[in-house]
Amino acid sequence: MFIFMILGLLAGIQAQVTPVFVQTGTDLLLDVKEPVVLKEADSFKWTVGSVNVVRLVHGGKPTIFLNYKSRVEFSAQTHSLLLKNVQKGDSGVYRARVAAETNTDVAEYSVTVLDPVSGVKLTVKLCSSDSTKVTVICSTEDSLISSTFTCDTQTCSHEGGERAEIITPGASLDVYLENGSVICNHSNQVSSTRTSKRLKIFVESLKRYLGLVSLSTG
Repeated sequence: MFIFMILGLLAGIQAQVTPVFVQTGTDLLLDVKEPVVLKEADSFKWTVGSVNVVRLVHGGKPTIFLNYKSRVEFSAQTHSLLLKNVQKGDSGVYRARVAAETNTDVAEYSVTVLDPVSGVKLTVKLCSSDSTKVTVICSTEDSLISSTFTCDTQTCSHEGGERAEIITPGASLDVYLENGSVICNHSNQVSSTRTSKRLKIFVESLKRYLGLVSLSTG
């Protein structure tokens, strides 16, 4: 019973998959987790899903399969795999395996290729011309979040009331206060972009402007 428990634990460790996120158009290096020494009749290969990428037999030269000939580089010394100019179609589970008397996985990566996030726009709207409350709207090409802030003569505070409409999978859109500025931050696992405004100064200027407009129109 104890032996089976140890074998189950080792199998679980071997089966662990490392998640990797990479930006579209960049290169990605995948390393093996332990040194690979091929004995006679042994072979080594990288696969993605059920597709072969590269294969190396003991005493031979690496064979890079047709679909990857111009897209990858393989090191016969370190057994690492370099994916060049990755695209979304390169996402998948990459596995390095030694085929001997028993098969041993020496690396396994779940690769996700993502586009960088788009820029973010910050808009501030007063709830009314004499109000201390403002609505801050952060928007991107396909996402939006709004929140309420209150500004007095000294500082601004976050009232909450977030309303989010997030469409981009895997991305996050956040609005928050930092050192007197309101921040809009758009990010995913490979990139981020942000914009900010000094909220109290902006609100005071906007209230003065609206006051002048109301006086001139009255």
